Amino acid sequence: MKQYVESCQRNKVPILEVLREILTEPGLVLEIGSGTGQHAAYFAEHLPHMRWQPTDLAENLPSIRAWVADAGATNLLSPLILDLLADEWPVIRAQAAVCINTIHIVAWPAVEQLFAGVAHTLDAGGIFYVYGPYRYRQRALEPSNEQFDHLLKVRDPASGIRQFEAVNELALANGLRLAGDRAMPANNRSIWWIKSE
Repeated sequence: MKQYVESCQRNKVPILEVLREILTEPGLVLEIGSGTGQHAAYFAEHLPHMRWQPTDLAENLPSIRAWVADAGATNLLSPLILDLLADEWPVIRAQAAVCINTIHIVAWPAVEQLFAGVAHTLDAGGIFYVYGPYRYRQRALEPSNEQFDHLLKVRDPASGIRQFEAVNELALANGLRLAGDRAMPANNRSIWWIKSE
């Protein structure tokens, strides 16, 4: 049941460097779209001051449970089912939310629900961190990401690399102000917002 994705192995260290910088206060991290569970196991181990709550669709929970069991970290919680389009989320309050390589996979209505749900769940001053590729109005999309975007849309026309400005407008509409946007390896971005007081 324990699944492994090479890209998680490659990006976990650069992502951790950013998370260590922005997640400085103890609290609960809601990870949305935990996938295999690799990131949850790694980040919980290296961020011991945070309680890490992995979530995903039901079909992905067996792999996440296997990673949680092998990690044996007391701050790593059992995974919960979270469907972005569901009326209710399984976590009511959190001090931070993390969503890695998900926004370009799901359809836009799910992205809208993601930001609405995060804004409802985060405490004032809470941080929402996302990671993945983005388009920007003022510059061309990198050739590797153009190819990736094409592959995404062949698989699911409702998916694709999102425009940063549209995502940021969605964040602002939900009371989240941009706090950082950083270039990462392989033409990805680390972007995070803070929930308004």
